[in-house]
Amino acid sequence: MICLDLRALFHILEIAGELHSVKVTVDPQLEIAALTNRVCKSENNNKALLFEDVRGSSFRVATNLFGSARRMALALGIDDLSDLTCRFDELLNGLPGKDASEKISSLAASAAWRDTTAELCEDGPPDDLIAATLDLRSLPLIKGSPLDGQPDHDGRFFTLPLVVTADPDFSECNCGMYRVAQTGSDSVALCWSSSSGAAEHAAKWATAGKPMPVVIALGGPPALTFAASLPLPVQIDEFSFAGLLQREPIKLYRCANGLPAPAGAELVIEGYLETGESGLSGAFGNHTGFYTPSGPVPAMKVTSIRHRPDMILPATVVGRPPMEDCWLARAGGCLLLSLLKIDVPEVTGLHYPFAGIFHGGVIIPVRNAAGRGAELISSIRNNRWFSGSKLLVLVDDGEDPSDEAGICWRVMNLVDWERDLIVSEGRLSVDATLKPDMKKVLATADADTLALVGRRWKEYGFADD
Repeated sequence: MICLDLRALFHILEIAGELHSVKVTVDPQLEIAALTNRVCKSENNNKALLFEDVRGSSFRVATNLFGSARRMALALGIDDLSDLTCRFDELLNGLPGKDASEKISSLAASAAWRDTTAELCEDGPPDDLIAATLDLRSLPLIKGSPLDGQPDHDGRFFTLPLVVTADPDFSECNCGMYRVAQTGSDSVALCWSSSSGAAEHAAKWATAGKPMPVVIALGGPPALTFAASLPLPVQIDEFSFAGLLQREPIKLYRCANGLPAPAGAELVIEGYLETGESGLSGAFGNHTGFYTPSGPVPAMKVTSIRHRPDMILPATVVGRPPMEDCWLARAGGCLLLSLLKIDVPEVTGLHYPFAGIFHGGVIIPVRNAAGRGAELISSIRNNRWFSGSKLLVLVDDGEDPSDEAGICWRVMNLVDWERDLIVSEGRLSVDATLKPDMKKVLATADADTLALVGRRWKEYGFADD
């Protein structure tokens, strides 16, 4: 089932037993984050959370919507995250191009792409997005960690926003997920990186000497939230890519400042960046589990707020893994696998361990390594999505890359520290493939005896395991 907005996702999650409603009063300052953190790390209670009674606000808050493989798959209308790889393989294999970059360019010109290009309505906002009082303090923004915001503001952030920008002639649009700090009743600080699409747009508006329009949307199609979190190349716009993922065009409307916004959003904030003006981000406990210090960032003046009458504010809580954003990143890895296999055909899989997922730590099995580990590592590193991976571990095809303990055992047994470790520009690559000169023979149990033990397990006095 395709989720076209947040309400549809809630419905699907509830039917699947993946949604837990918290009906008692909770504080958006630290309490929601602490509860969400515990749920994210729980083996038995890891569910999406809907907070029905948030202190200081008439609106509800939802967290951990994408915080498991199953919920991530349900949000994207697929059975398993591996289906992303299969579907992307099918899309790319029939397109012209000798490498992943050319295939991506071909995708943007394909019939499948045209069929799911976003649909823009010029009639203004939908009826259920009503104009609201211009006061961000009425929104139930959460504070995640005790030092968030210091020393500049009180640490209330939009943590799952869709930030829409465009270049001065509106020919190129970007929808990215950048943390947004609430710094006043009608002002926010936009925490995007200097290499982001939004930052490139901001530089062009500054050169033109004009205020830059910005839209911040919360909610909308889950596929768009996923697309906004991905490091998509510039020729791929997030709205159309999300339509491709959900097999149906994203519905947009044009805001008063000229930018598009998802028609199915829960909340839409419009505003402008003034040329030369900046704010301070405030400290933030980020996805690594450590604080990002405060620094200068673009400051936005809010001109309009629209929301559904019964708005539900989606938020994510980040910190030391495992957390919800790990699953968004792991789903992204399923798409990157398709691209990597085009450039390095020997690659057969990919796994991001949560402990290093936001440093690009990755385990990659390959076929026909046969002493070619260093060569294959170099080819993988040449791919733009893996060039900055802090740790890359190469293993033989047939090894389960998600068996992290087994991969660690393999590294300890098959890696020559002088020959098989490659350190370059602060990055470590490990060749844990079996080398031709190794005389190791894996000791495995007799298959018939294993079957015998399986049949007699209860007879030995053990319960099922």
